[in-house]
Amino acid sequence: MGTDARGGPRRRRVVIIGAGFGGLTAARELGGADVQVTLIDRHSHRLFQPLLYQVACGGLSAGEIAAPIRRGVRHARNVSTLMASVTGIDAAAREVELDSGERIQYDSLVVACGAETSYFGEERWRELTFGLKTLEDALRLRDRVYGAFEEAERAQDDDERRRWQTFVVVGGGPTGVEFAGELSIIARHAVNGYYSRFDPSETRVVLVDAGPRVTAAFSERLSGKVAGYLADLGVTIKVGARVTAIDENGVEFSVDGASERVDCKTVVWAAGVQTASVAASIAASAGAETDRAGRLVVGEDLAIPGHPEITVLGDAGSVSAGGAKPLPGLATVAIQQAHHVVKGIRGGAPGAQGPFRYFDKGALAVVGRGKAVCEIRGREISGRPAFFTYLTVHMAYLSGGGPGHRLKVLIDWISARFGSPQEQVIRGELPPARRAHVGGS
Repeated sequence: MGTDARGGPRRRRVVIIGAGFGGLTAARELGGADVQVTLIDRHSHRLFQPLLYQVACGGLSAGEIAAPIRRGVRHARNVSTLMASVTGIDAAAREVELDSGERIQYDSLVVACGAETSYFGEERWRELTFGLKTLEDALRLRDRVYGAFEEAERAQDDDERRRWQTFVVVGGGPTGVEFAGELSIIARHAVNGYYSRFDPSETRVVLVDAGPRVTAAFSERLSGKVAGYLADLGVTIKVGARVTAIDENGVEFSVDGASERVDCKTVVWAAGVQTASVAASIAASAGAETDRAGRLVVGEDLAIPGHPEITVLGDAGSVSAGGAKPLPGLATVAIQQAHHVVKGIRGGAPGAQGPFRYFDKGALAVVGRGKAVCEIRGREISGRPAFFTYLTVHMAYLSGGGPGHRLKVLIDWISARFGSPQEQVIRGELPPARRAHVGGS
């Protein structure tokens, strides 16, 4: 264990990288334990990502899904928080290096750095699309959604107006589906009567996915329900469609070998994620393998092989529980893994003791006005019962506000789903309009 500066026994040092669901849970659970914890995150806030699309559509304000990290661990006196970026680790020396140059020693390292948007090698598309992984992403996209309506109002020809009124969402997973559905609700209900030069209800939302069906993680029956709900909202679905090109005025994709194009001014990228870049540095130092998505390959005890002191949670790791298929990137996975690792550290081990076993609590996705799908322990639910299940589960996991926070979020959320978003403010100004050329040479 070693000694501290005064010659007494030194507490074991636990460093946690990332304050998402897994990292923050680990920090809280280690509160009061005989360890010294340092929680590191490049942001000052923790984010409730499942509702990020609501901020992007104006249904909720940023403060309703983001809360200070320090508030979450304020009662744990043995936990300190640093707002910093981890630039690498030295696995041999057991040190974490920060962007400031500071090096922090650890006896146990918990990697919970999460994931970031992946463009599958097409990095040039990053500047042409709008991601939806961070709070800034959501606010930027919200500016674009309501800015696009303003651009349509001042457009000087029908083709330009149609481009501003067309939105393409790439990726048919829960994020893409939920955003596409909410955006359609906004266009048809929330801004009705706001504009005099165009009809917002004529807004076109196109959902593009390379797979054979949307929300492929669900059963075919529930995926069909999702497609039906989206169609009822006026969303156009293109499956088996692989994006081949994106420019400032549209998207091209291939369907069964044939090329198609949708002219639009806004492309939302919800097609894939990859592990945060710090994982590559950790892999290099610890001699670990990574999978195609950049996730650190770990054993069933969640530790990097040969390094029992380095454990990986959530989206940062690739682990198969009991030989089954790799675990999904869900909050419940990261939280359960955090509990498993903390139990080992509290017991005096450098990490988890024994293999991790995931208890599958199911998956949920909300689509439309009071419609959702749920798959829980083999039971399939859809429609309003699924919607209320979705509300209950998300309110249970939402935390961080003061008294009445959950109630306020619930009221605002339901209001937004029925056409009354809370935040429709565009930050800043629109860029100067391109004037149409009139006469002369």
